Parts: sequence; structure tokens; C-alpha cells
Amino acid sequence: MPDPVEVDGERLTPEDVARVAREDARVVVPDAAREKVRVARERVEAVVDSGEAVYGVNTGFGELVDERIPDEDIEQLQLNLVRSHAAGAGRELGREEVRALLLGRLNALVKGHSGVREVVVDHLATALNERIHPVVKSRGSLGASGDLAPLAHLALVLIGEGEADVESGTDIERLPGEEALATADLDPLTLKAKEGLALINGTQLSVGLAALAVVDAERAIRAGDVAAALTTEVTMGTTASADDAIARVRPHEGHAETARNLKRLTADSEVVESHRNCDRVQDAYSIRCAPQVHGAVRDAVAHLREAVEVELNSATDNPLIFDAADADPRASGTESAAVLSGGNFHGDPLALPLDYLTNAITELAAISERRVDRMVNPNVQESHLPPFLTEASGLRSGYMIAQYTAAALVNENRATGRPSMDNTPVSGNQEDHVSMSAQSAFDARAAVENATTVVGIELLCCAQAAEFLPDDLAHGAGTAAAYEAVRDAVPRLVEDRPIHDDIERADALVASGLLEERVESAVGDPLE
Repeated sequence: MPDPVEVDGERLTPEDVARVAREDARVVVPDAAREKVRVARERVEAVVDSGEAVYGVNTGFGELVDERIPDEDIEQLQLNLVRSHAAGAGRELGREEVRALLLGRLNALVKGHSGVREVVVDHLATALNERIHPVVKSRGSLGASGDLAPLAHLALVLIGEGEADVESGTDIERLPGEEALATADLDPLTLKAKEGLALINGTQLSVGLAALAVVDAERAIRAGDVAAALTTEVTMGTTASADDAIARVRPHEGHAETARNLKRLTADSEVVESHRNCDRVQDAYSIRCAPQVHGAVRDAVAHLREAVEVELNSATDNPLIFDAADADPRASGTESAAVLSGGNFHGDPLALPLDYLTNAITELAAISERRVDRMVNPNVQESHLPPFLTEASGLRSGYMIAQYTAAALVNENRATGRPSMDNTPVSGNQEDHVSMSAQSAFDARAAVENATTVVGIELLCCAQAAEFLPDDLAHGAGTAAAYEAVRDAVPRLVEDRPIHDDIERADALVASGLLEERVESAVGDPLE
């Protein structure tokens, strides 16, 4: 089992999200974070005791904000809120998506500004550690007020309603919420003031999906560098365009990182050295401009990573609870507690960079597809490569249709909408500008998956093209390891065969990180 992840509201990373979501790392809430939770809860209770009307504590919600709720109905108010907001539609979230959602909500609550009781925190942590996964509908979030509908489906299970998939070993059983909780000796929560709102109000679906997208996009970019390096070799290209001198005079960090990777991957390549003094003046853009294009994609993903790391460790529900001394004196509350109503639930800090990622990762797929074409297309490829990378072309089609698949995936990415550009007012026009951040996250993840497949297709074609290099020329250390990794998964194409399995295996080689591990072991250092 992986090491536990400490959840303290301050230090969660995209890699932590991936470990909990995909590797079932256990979560631990440290005592310092628990103390922040207790202090915030005491402040909420002080506000309730004061009798002052405070949004989210003893008023209605959204357009109904002016409706004062009597003290005896506050618990019913929180219960009604969870039930009514569980209005999702569409497919159910996948296992890793639900776990990312649970983890994000837990980390936001232990930051100490939401005002829930410690028992709420414990229920979330136990659900993760005991693999109790609420059934959550994926659609319904507008990214303001946060990811309401998906989080409400999650919260239903905590109050003993809804359904959850409970795992025991390799067995999975779908149970009603109360029965699911009982498998971990948990009682359904009776929600107190502010707790229903704190559970459903926040950006945790958006940021959980975005964290996974960051990890996967960075892996796809590194694999893209590997594919570009091997394509450069098999097309008899040059790595001169990755020279450090070029990067120094246009110092974008992503460019420099890609250039260094290309140089390291092809270090000591006899293939590259064999045509250093050939007649070709320069390579096509898809090869020559790989540092610039891959580098720009890198910089876009770095921008999203920065936003995700901030958002993972932020308080994103509303209202938020503070020490009165730290807040505007006009804030609601008491002498010791301040309750501030704001907009930290608004998803634009994620929606905009997520749409940027969709654009950027589409460029990675697009340049990869163009390199595939340079290997298979008899009108542009090098003379040492047979048409469509197969002997007896004409009788055989080789990898002709693999390029079609790559082109289709690139087109799908290009046609993907940019949800952050849309706005549909809701809640009687009280919530009149929304972010659509959850849809941006879904689109970004789909775009990353497509780009990963395109890079896998390029690797397939690279390995096949390598079969037609002169036998006496050795690859670089990194490119040799890449070729061998592909060949361990996919045999050389001789006779035509259905190649969907080839594509799936190459895709898995990239997505699993195995390609990266093999290459890094060969070059002796991690890729950038």
C-alpha cells in the first residue's frame, strides 16, 4: 500500500489526489487540523446561540436568502438542502472521480473555515479509507455555487440516504446509504447548523478532476517528448533544433525543458550522427518545432497545476467562518465569531485554465498526428521508409488507418466546446454568473485521454519505422528504451492484422507511466 496522505487543508497536491483516487492511499487528519475544525464549529454554535440572522445558518438559500428559519427547524433545513440539491443527471462518476471528490471535500473542511463538526470530517475520512464510494451523478454542476448537485449526491450517503458502492477485497456491493455506513460502524449524520451547506457548496468536483488531469497531461507531454525524439531518429531528422543556444534566446521554461529531454533521449544516437552532414537543410515543423510546441503545452499545464494546488487547499464554501478580530467589523456574527458571505465557490479560477489545458493538449495531439503522417505518408516520408510502414504496400495497408484514428481524435478535441465562455443565470437570477468549471474539467480530461492515445499511435509508428533503419545504427539510450518498451507490448507489424489492440496497448503504455519508467531507467534521470 502507498504511504498515507496527511489531509490538513494546506498541503494537498495533484499527486496526492492521484494516490488516493487510484492507489487507495489511506488518509490521515492530523490533530492540528482537527483543532481548527473544532474552533470553527464553536464559532458557528456561538452565532446560532446569538439569534442573529446569518445566511447558511438560519436562512433560506439562493433566491430564498431573506427567509428566516426558526431555531427548531435548522436541522430540517440542512436535511432538506441536501435532499433537494441531489438533482444530478447523466452517467455516474467513476471510482477515481468519486474518491477525488471525497478527498477534496475533506481537505477543504479541515481548513477550519466551514464550521462542521469533527464527526463530519471523520465520516468523510472513513468513507475513503473503508472504500465506501457514494453513487454520484456526474452532471448538474454549474461551478457556482460550486459543484452543488454532485456534492449533494455524496452528502446523501453521509446522512444514510442515497446509495454507495462498498468494496471488500475485490468484491463490490451497491448498498443503500445507511447500510453502506454500517459496514464501517458509522451512524448516519444528523446535520446541524451550516453542515449541509458546507458539504455541498464548493469546487471539489472541478478541482478533483482537474488534479487528475494535471497528472495525466504531464505524463502525456513527457511521452510526447519520447515519441518526438524517436520520430526524429526514424525520419533521419536532426536534434540541432533542440540546442540550448536556441532556447536561451527565447527563454520560455517549457521550451527549455522539452529541448533538454530531446537531447537526453537521443544522446549517443548513431542514427542522428549518421546524417549530420546530409543535404537536408532543415526538418519539417512538426519535428523542428517540437521544443516550441511541446514547451507551450508544458507552460499551459504548469498554469493549471498552479491553480489546482491553490484550489485544493482553499476554503470554497459559503459563508465562511472567521475569528471576529480577523474580519470586517460589519460582518455577521458575534464578538468572537464572524460569518462572511462571499464567492469562493465560483469556479472561474479553475474553469479558465482548464479550457486553456484543453486547447494546449489538443496542440500536443495535433503535432503528434502530423509526425505520424510524416512516417506513413509516401508523399512526404523518407525514401528508406515504405508506404504506410509496411512491405508489399498496396497488398497491405500497414498503419495507414492508424493515422485516420489519430486525425479523428484530434478533430474531436478541436470540436470540444469551451464551457467557461458560457453563462446561464439560475436561482431566480440571484446566481446570475456561473463558471461551468465542472464541464470544463470533464472536457479537459477527455482531451487529455485523446491526446494520450494519439501519442501512443505515434509510438507505434515510430517503432515500426525503426524496423527499416540500417541494422548497424544504434538508437540513443532513451529512444532505444522506448522502442523496446513498445516492442514488448506490440510485435512488429508484418502481415496486416486488426490494429485496435496495438493502439490500446500503446495507449496503456503511455497512460500507465510504464513507458516513462523504462525510458528514465535507461537515461538515468527523470524526464522533465
